Amino acid sequence: MRVVAISGSLRASSSTSAVLRLAKEVAPPNVEVTFYEGVGDLPHFTPDLDTDEPPAAVQTLRAALREADALLICTPEYAHGMPGSLKNMLDWVVSWPELVGKRIAALSASPSSDGGSYAHAWLVQTLEVMSTNVVATLIVPYVKNRLASNDETLRAELREVLYRLGSM
Repeated sequence: MRVVAISGSLRASSSTSAVLRLAKEVAPPNVEVTFYEGVGDLPHFTPDLDTDEPPAAVQTLRAALREADALLICTPEYAHGMPGSLKNMLDWVVSWPELVGKRIAALSASPSSDGGSYAHAWLVQTLEVMSTNVVATLIVPYVKNRLASNDETLRAELREVLYRLGSM
């Protein structure tokens, strides 16, 4: 199974990206996790550019998503929402028919005790209105501490998320 992992953070050392790297590390042998790292390269969404020949960065995004069996998206929380860059990426595929029914795991991660629950709710709601198939969710509170301590519970939770992505 081919899973494309997408971090909602553009920071090189982000905790959300670290969660996705850990997911790749704990993935079973039949799950190939690859990273789409072009979120920051996408132009601001406008329907005027969403033509039969969209910008090259959008074509790259859509090709990566088309080839994926499932998506693993992890968002941080900024001002009780997901980052604008992640929302912009979703706007580029909101009416794209190849995402309809696509299996997705929606994650949030935050150093706070609520784990980015507001951003998580917004992400799930956006994915559901796009007619994707959200099959797994995970909120990761105290993410920095949990990553630093090599938290076995977090590893098990990520394995479960990947299992749900693969369960047809």
